[in-house]
Amino acid sequence: MPLNRRRFLERSAATGAGVALAGGVAAPAAEAHGRGGGHGHRPKRYALTVMGTTDLHGNVFNWDYFKDAEYADDAGNAKGLARVATLIEQVRKEKGRRNTLLLDAGDTIQGTPLTYYFAKVEPITAKGGPKHPMAQAMNAIGYDAVALGNHEFNYGIETLRKFEDQCDFPLLGANAVDAKTLKPAFPPYFMKKFHVPGAPPVKVAVLGLTNPGIAIWDKAYVQGRLKFPGLEEQAAKWVPKLRSMGADVVVVSAHSGSSGTSSYGDQLPYVENAAANVAKQVPGIDAILVGHAHTEIEELLVTNDRTGKTVVLSEPLCYAERLTLFDFELVLEKGRWRVESVKASLRNSNSVPDDERITRLLEDEHAKVVAYVNQVVGTATEKLTTVDARYKDAPIIDLINKVQEDVVRAALAGTEYAALPVLSQASPFSRTSEIPAGEVTIRDLSSLYVYDNTLVAKVMTGAQVRAYLEFSAEYYVRTAAGAAVDVDALTNAGGRPDYNYDYVSGVQYDIDIAQPAGSRIKNLSYGGAPLDDAQRFVFAVNNYRANGGGAFPHVASATEVWSESTEIRTRIAEWVTEKGVLDPKDFASVDWRLTRDGTPVF
Repeated sequence: MPLNRRRFLERSAATGAGVALAGGVAAPAAEAHGRGGGHGHRPKRYALTVMGTTDLHGNVFNWDYFKDAEYADDAGNAKGLARVATLIEQVRKEKGRRNTLLLDAGDTIQGTPLTYYFAKVEPITAKGGPKHPMAQAMNAIGYDAVALGNHEFNYGIETLRKFEDQCDFPLLGANAVDAKTLKPAFPPYFMKKFHVPGAPPVKVAVLGLTNPGIAIWDKAYVQGRLKFPGLEEQAAKWVPKLRSMGADVVVVSAHSGSSGTSSYGDQLPYVENAAANVAKQVPGIDAILVGHAHTEIEELLVTNDRTGKTVVLSEPLCYAERLTLFDFELVLEKGRWRVESVKASLRNSNSVPDDERITRLLEDEHAKVVAYVNQVVGTATEKLTTVDARYKDAPIIDLINKVQEDVVRAALAGTEYAALPVLSQASPFSRTSEIPAGEVTIRDLSSLYVYDNTLVAKVMTGAQVRAYLEFSAEYYVRTAAGAAVDVDALTNAGGRPDYNYDYVSGVQYDIDIAQPAGSRIKNLSYGGAPLDDAQRFVFAVNNYRANGGGAFPHVASATEVWSESTEIRTRIAEWVTEKGVLDPKDFASVDWRLTRDGTPVF
């Protein structure tokens, strides 16, 4: 589907520069009260509160679809739009509804079986299709603007555009541009006026920025259609425009963490987690709502390099577990409003009950998805779990690799690549996934593969596979041969997440964790003989890894010989349905083990 530029322009009050004034001026301007009333020589003041959520990932309810139970974690968190809606209403009552703005920093339409169902099973793109549950909930809550996250693109541009049509608020992305014209493909910003009796209105501009990594992670959907330049350069372009248009307050909603790091190595010239860089480098920003990193930052103060002014950053925890509040104090000076102070704070969704309006609104959709994930597709001969899959070759991860190998072999039958041996990679995504003995449901299998990844086949050499395994083995903390082994301290070296550690099936190898990173792979063999560096293999790999996610060596640049759009999770369910019985003897194999100086750790 070509990008619908006409719709974008129709939605926008466009200037010659193609700026989208997305709904701000056309919307009824909010009235607000000034504080101090301007009596005598006291200056007129105004208090504004900007609320923010981020990384909602399809969580409407405080519900775990994978466990078929109320959500619970060790920290006592509660999640979901129904829950955070109560907090939002509390803040509106406290501050005065007309003195508040509600934003989100992206990753909205992917992440739960609820959102998967309405993207794939009963898709919103079907003729006369349903309204997306996230659009329904966020419209009812009254969001003003939402930044695009990278996961907005996981189901393709058609699904994203349909979701956009169903929202009563703009989806912002100043650095999501048309690949040919380089003009914004989505509204870059949103503006709203807050009226103050007896004074000029307070003009608030919200600039939306998304993640450059989309170009890698969802390459199949966006290549040749959209480009994603860096957040810093696009903020430097847009913030002065917003100030010249009279913005008294500039808030950035950025789907980008604050660490200054990137997960994709040097594949892109743009920083993945650039929010603090934007605050440092671009003058004229008052506050940044941070997303993407799934961390909790109540208040981070960053000094702008050019002006010396403080920019306030805040990142609420993902899944609507927290709500950020930016409290602005403004003062009227010489006919213009000036931001006198900004303070950020967090509120916890576990402190309030669900908003029954939202619960009632989506109870039918919720019930439909619960029924879907509880369908029985097979029987397991024994319990399978990921509890120790980070450091032992676990049969439950072998299941993923076996399914991927089978799918790729069938896909390449009759092609020039049919004779090449097939290897496969899979990661221990979850530490709590379990397939019980007895009946197996879609829910059980979905908990094993929580991402909507699809399958790709690449051609790699033995030498490249070796380098790939060495990179993966950096996940382990170096542990001397005589030292005690604490499994909780053994993994995630350098902060590497579990999803960036890979099993590779089809070859056998030891990982010697007593050795320094880069020289840990020992006894690497294929078919019982030492691996030939020149041997060619077909590598079954998920699209995230195939496109460079995790910055694993060689795989992104390797020749691609096949890919598909069916989720790996669906392929696992199909495989189990066809077999009827899930028996480890059909898929389990010991391909690797941890050692120290040649002695097995376990």
